[in-house]
Amino acid sequence: MGQELRRRSSRPASPLWSSQVMLDEPQLVTAAHRDFIDAGARVITANTYSATPQRLMRDAEIGLFESLHAAALNAAAKAREESGQDVRIAGCLAPLVASYRPELAPDEATCLRDYRRMVEAQAGGVDLFICETLSLAREARSATVAAAESDLPVWTSFTVDDADGTRLRSGEPLAEAARDVAAAGAERVLVNCSVPEAVTTAMAVLAGLGVPFGGYANGFTSVAALQPGGTVDVLEARTDLGPNAYAEHALRWVEQGATLVGGCCEVGPAHIAALAERLSSAGCRLVSS
Repeated sequence: MGQELRRRSSRPASPLWSSQVMLDEPQLVTAAHRDFIDAGARVITANTYSATPQRLMRDAEIGLFESLHAAALNAAAKAREESGQDVRIAGCLAPLVASYRPELAPDEATCLRDYRRMVEAQAGGVDLFICETLSLAREARSATVAAAESDLPVWTSFTVDDADGTRLRSGEPLAEAARDVAAAGAERVLVNCSVPEAVTTAMAVLAGLGVPFGGYANGFTSVAALQPGGTVDVLEARTDLGPNAYAEHALRWVEQGATLVGGCCEVGPAHIAALAERLSSAGCRLVSS
């Protein structure tokens, strides 16, 4: 959603990333959700990725917290209603301080407090929670515990080392982190916002855990240049991951046993359309649960 909104927005990149669009051009969010739904998506994620208390205090105003979450939920609900499709809306629990930077995660008590605040803000408007792009086992567990307290389904997703899909970006083993969040209440475990090749490696790890799993990769060449409080225009998209090429990667995950596949940064509606078509042609049934 974030990179798709950057492509559509007429405004310069902001440290608030996708949440800035909720303030400046909210109609783009509903339109993007609709395009993903029309392409075949059966789960859409509320546009709250960067609306964490820590990011708002650093990059904007904490007083925007409630209004940004409400606007994101309204945009997703409007898109689903307009589409008439059987689509689930996922609440989003993202890294509290910065993506890909496990060393910046707050202590456990702070993580639990702020994830609980986000769960409270979103629970009334979503069908499940996705705790996503988490690069530290401790932060992932806190997000999972907070989400599970809502009594809604919880899917927890890690971002892994692009050079070693068996480990989180923190260096911790993916298998151990996945077992930990499953014990904390995650019904499904995923890997996201890593290069497709690393996701393929990660699928082999998750396949041995006995928990439903899946993946949704990004299309960046590298995420190393993105600094806390920085803007995503410093990142470069790969040129070898068009819709059909991306679908080839995702089909490998399905062959490995994945039951949840999708797309993260730089994966747009055209990619989802190609993936949905390839899955349907392979005899897979696309459902929202």
